[in-house]
Amino acid sequence: MTEYYDYVLGLIPLALFGLSGGLTELGLTLPQAVPLAAGVAAGIVGHALFINGPVSAALETQSDRSQSRSAESASAGHRNDNAPINAD
Repeated sequence: MTEYYDYVLGLIPLALFGLSGGLTELGLTLPQAVPLAAGVAAGIVGHALFINGPVSAALETQSDRSQSRSAESASAGHRNDNAPINAD
């Protein structure tokens, strides 16, 4: 089953080669077309890293467990070991 990052990995060379070839066919020279296509490929990579960044399932489940544990201990009246300690 293909997911988002599979599409991203396919779009990077497609943008580099396909877009630069298409721009060359439209009349741009190769030194003009390649940086434009590389900018599009860099935009795709930037979107994949910073806008829709990778998050591991282990981190999600670990944070969900810690939130549920802290909610359970707060409702049961137990001391929260992760609570900040005032040093004054």
